[in-house]
Amino acid sequence: MNDQQTEDAPQGVSEYRAQRMLNMEKLREAGYAPFGGAFHTTGRLSEIRAAFEEDAGVRAAGRLVTIRKMGKSIFADLHDGTDRFQIFVQKNTLGEEAFAAFKLLDVGDLVGVAGELFVTRMGEQTIRIEEWTLLAKSLLPLPEKWHGLKDVDARYRQRYLDLISNEDVREVFLTRIRIIEEIRSFLKGRGFLEVETPMMQQQAGGAAARPFVTRYHALDTDMYLRIAPELYLKRLLVGGFDRVYELNRNFRNEGLDRTHNPEFTMLEIYQAYTDVSGMRELIECLITHVAQEVLGTLVIGEGEDALDLTPPWRSATYRELVCEEMGADWYDQSRETRLTAARERGLDLAEDSSEIGITHEVYEKLIERKLVQPTFVTRLPAELIPLARRSDDDERTVDVFELVIKGQEIAPAYTELNDPLEQRARLESQAGDDAQAVDEEFLTALEHGMPPAGGMGVGVDRLVMLLTGSEAIRDVILFPQLKPR
Repeated sequence: MNDQQTEDAPQGVSEYRAQRMLNMEKLREAGYAPFGGAFHTTGRLSEIRAAFEEDAGVRAAGRLVTIRKMGKSIFADLHDGTDRFQIFVQKNTLGEEAFAAFKLLDVGDLVGVAGELFVTRMGEQTIRIEEWTLLAKSLLPLPEKWHGLKDVDARYRQRYLDLISNEDVREVFLTRIRIIEEIRSFLKGRGFLEVETPMMQQQAGGAAARPFVTRYHALDTDMYLRIAPELYLKRLLVGGFDRVYELNRNFRNEGLDRTHNPEFTMLEIYQAYTDVSGMRELIECLITHVAQEVLGTLVIGEGEDALDLTPPWRSATYRELVCEEMGADWYDQSRETRLTAARERGLDLAEDSSEIGITHEVYEKLIERKLVQPTFVTRLPAELIPLARRSDDDERTVDVFELVIKGQEIAPAYTELNDPLEQRARLESQAGDDAQAVDEEFLTALEHGMPPAGGMGVGVDRLVMLLTGSEAIRDVILFPQLKPR
């Protein structure tokens, strides 16, 4: 008896393919077209299992993931993406020709089957096959005989094999899907409208990032893949949509690392007549709702590294965190003293680094990564965020927070700046000599009057990383960007 059909011979992929091609031709000669049409099923395998009743007739379809030959009978496992179900094939039941043809099938082939349900002596629910049809011949073998695709690069480049062979990977992406469904459900329950804004824009605005540039030949002009949808969503606030969000794809022509992919998913939310405190309540409720509904818990992981999402979450000002790390007198020191102190802590800073640049490097490299439990970092320097409203009691800071969890920024939020004159001054200062970088159409919209509002962006990929315990952003993106081979 073969425990499983295997391909252990010291052959290359070309030999495997040649053998499968030969099997395909034999099946064709036996009357089994190698690439069939639609096959009506009783239901998905998970549904068949849920409604299991002995002797009931069923029709099912899926991929053969194991084949165990036992002379005049064969046990095999069928997988359709929802469940894995045993099937039983007997020569006496099928007939000699159909049984002989079934023996030509390979692991990976897609088949449709019809038969009756029964329970084996081992207690396993099984379909006794009365007829079968070939739906698609697999010409290449599955990785490592269904024991999992181990090569990391191959897992990302051939995600379809990763999904076939690694159940834990399938579960991560099913969890991602459920997270996004719950985000939409939560926001709908709060009266938010889901909208769509341009992904190709004449000006790349709403964030400070290097854009991807393309050419729109019909208009004879350069265009940019958006780095953020912010400026268009604010136009909708002007237009009277008081609660809007977009689950959008953003593109930033920057580096690849554990937490960055040049194409990523962002949830951007705007609500009129509120401020950053409204956004704080919203994100705390949103994330705890999603965690509870999808995972059934607010504690992710175990032991000292466990992430506890139980509210209320910690809040600390940017200044407080910097002084905790670098000393209470940090802001009283000269630029040169701060530069020396930062370098002594291992930071690579240019000689002409500005005071704000030095301090922010300290925050990003020494402080942020230590913030494991949910922390709202508030009152950031105004120079860093030109689209946010200044704090009423301190012109040097803006009314914002950055939600940091497990050392990653998950959600920045602002009390939005709705003064068109101040907004123009800030954008012009940011643009410097590049006057064309100022979005005049956005400023025109502001001059028609934008209500006070709170706005927030949520890094969906990073949120999924947190909730699934994934270590790299590529593990939660189905098809991440990779270097060409």
